[in-house]
This record gives sequence, C-alpha cells and structure tokens, in this order.
Amino acid sequence: MFIGWDWATETHDVTVMDDTGKRVDRWEFAHTEEGFTKTLARLRKHGAPADLPVAIETTRGLAVDRLLAAGHPVVPVHPNAFHAMRARWGASKAKTDAGDSMKLADYLRTDGHMLPRLEPTEQATMDLQALTRQRADHIEARVAATNQLAALLDMHWPGGKAVFADLDSDIALAFLERYPTPASAAKLTAGRLQAWCKRRGYSGKRPGSVLIERLRSAPTAASRLGDVVVERLVRVQVQLVQGIRTTIRLLDKAIADAVETHPYAPLFASMPRIGKVNLGQIVGEIGPLLERARTCEQLIAEAGVVPVTRASGKSRAVTFRFATNRRARLALTTFADNSRHGSEWAAKIYTDARARQKRHPHATRILARAWLRVIWACWRDGTCYDRETHQANGKINMATSKSSAA
Repeated sequence: MFIGWDWATETHDVTVMDDTGKRVDRWEFAHTEEGFTKTLARLRKHGAPADLPVAIETTRGLAVDRLLAAGHPVVPVHPNAFHAMRARWGASKAKTDAGDSMKLADYLRTDGHMLPRLEPTEQATMDLQALTRQRADHIEARVAATNQLAALLDMHWPGGKAVFADLDSDIALAFLERYPTPASAAKLTAGRLQAWCKRRGYSGKRPGSVLIERLRSAPTAASRLGDVVVERLVRVQVQLVQGIRTTIRLLDKAIADAVETHPYAPLFASMPRIGKVNLGQIVGEIGPLLERARTCEQLIAEAGVVPVTRASGKSRAVTFRFATNRRARLALTTFADNSRHGSEWAAKIYTDARARQKRHPHATRILARAWLRVIWACWRDGTCYDRETHQANGKINMATSKSSAA
C-alpha cells in the first residue's frame, strides 16, 4: 500500500493506493486532534504503519511528526519536483486536494524507490537544534533592534550615537538609559563621564576627554520632537535591545548545558576554535544529516558545501548549490572559517584555495567540505576528534583536487 497526503493549514486529504495503482481508500479530515486520531486509526486498518509509506510535500510540521511517531515511513516530495511530474497525469495539470493526494500516492508507488525517507531524529539533537535556531532568530532580532536604535539616535541625538559607538555594548546601553536626550547629558564633564564609565567596568579604551569631545562635537539634530517624547523613544528601544540580549545569554547557557550531556558532542568538542554555541549548532544541524546519510558524499551534498554540475551535450556548468539545509551550511562554514586560525592543516587548505583564485566564501566551503570528511570519520568510527589521527591516516584526502565553484 502507498499513501498520498495532501496537507494544508485547515484540512488534509489522504489517499490509499495498492500496488496496481487502484485507489483503495480516500478521505478528507480537519486539522484537529480528532481528525489526526481517526486518520491514523483508519490507516492502521490497511496494514502495519511500518508497511505504509506516506508521501507528503514537506519535511516538517505537525503532520510529519505525527506520522513518524505512529511508525509510518515518511517520504518528503519537493513541491517543484512534484509540479514537474503533473504532466504524467494529464496535460491540463489540474489541481485539487483529492487529486493531489492521489497523485502523491501514485508518485510514491512508481518512483518511491528513488526518494529518501525521513528518519526520526534523536530527541537530544532536536532539543539542541531548537535552542540554536531560537538563538539565531534572537541574534537577528538584536541586530535589527540595535540598527533601529542607531537610526533613532541619528535622527534625534547624534551625540549619543557617537558615544554609543565607542563604549562597550552593555555600558553604552546603560549610558543611553541614563542619558537618553541631549538635555539630560548637558551637565556631563570629561571627569564625570570617565568616572561613570569606570564604575560600570569600562575597559578605558577611550578616555573621558575623548568621549565628551565626541559628544559635544556631534551635529545638533533638527528634530522637532519634544525632549519627553525623545526620552521615551530612546529608553523603550534601549529596553528592547537589553531584553533581547538577556534572552540570548539565557539561550547561550541552555545550549552549553545541552551540549554537556549530548552523546555526539564529545566527538567534535576538541576541534580547533569550536566554542560551545558553535558546537551546539554543529551537533544540532549536522547531527540529523549524519543520522540519515549513507555515505560521506551524501552528507557533504546535504550540508550544501559541494557544487552542482549541470552538463548536457556540449554545455557544462558548475554552480552554487541553493537547494540545501542553509542553517547546517551556515553552522559548518562558521566553524570552518574559525578553524583556520587554530589549525595549520585547515589554514593550508584555505590558503591553497585562495591561491587558486577562489573567493573567501568559496574557499571556506572547500575547507568545510574537508572538515565534513573529518566529522564523518569521527561519526563512523565513534572516536573523538584527534588532530594527528584524523589528518594523517588517509581518512582525509590531503591531495589538492581539481576544484569547482561550490
């Protein structure tokens, strides 16, 4: 039996098809707990869940999680690939929910042997992945909030922006909370400003005389807003940035705690220049790829650090891979870029790539590809990373290969 599942936000359509292509069963259900419960029970009437693969146009979400938890093999079908196959069921390419579930089941019946299946990810890996992704979202929010604060200061108080750029971030935010308007900082002197910064642990990179000079020499804003409104705007934005920074610190601690207990972490913890957060990103994003990859080359392709070759007749193009796990690639290339500052082996691979006229992003992907072979070797053998072992025993191809654009 083969199952086609057309999913949506409010309703789902399911078709059950036998080996001959005959539709055995079909129904539609609402996106509710009752709907999922009845659907999974109805599917069990057609056989054991392990013998009922399900084709669906997504790799994540409630439907996928419920199917995996019930024991069904889940076969994700890319929407573009499925759209390209519509011509086989008619030239009109008509689209209905019932028709799509039938076509998905038929596609699984005829081409399912070539499609990869999802495997349930380890719970600890899923938890770590969620923490690192939440942190990445908060980093983006912090950057956006900080840019908004800078724009606000540039419009209403350029002097505050000039001082903000020189101080440590925590001290700068405290300064703006204490002195949110030009009027509130009018009585500041170099000595008072330096003493205030010192009480808050300022490194002293800029003396008070320089800070006060930047404050006074900045142009005067032509804002027509009153001081009360400007003060409220600045303080609210400062509190937003401080709140996001607090959540990031909490997430950093949660990630560090999760990494300490994760079974994969010891395999990669000794790699050069890999911190707790980046280690959490590597385990959370590369871990699921390791769990389902059958070969090292499959792992490299899914991580997005290998180029795509398109050849037909006399034409041949090697291009950047867009269809990939972008978060996994970002975590991996971040580590690779840092590692070249702590490993001569990594530095040589990077500099050799640069010598071949590769741009920095391309050279970093080449180095990331080499590190993935190390990660695969550690994963395959269940051994922790060791510089001498994993860079000298033939598991890593040290020879310079003909490269192409990654």
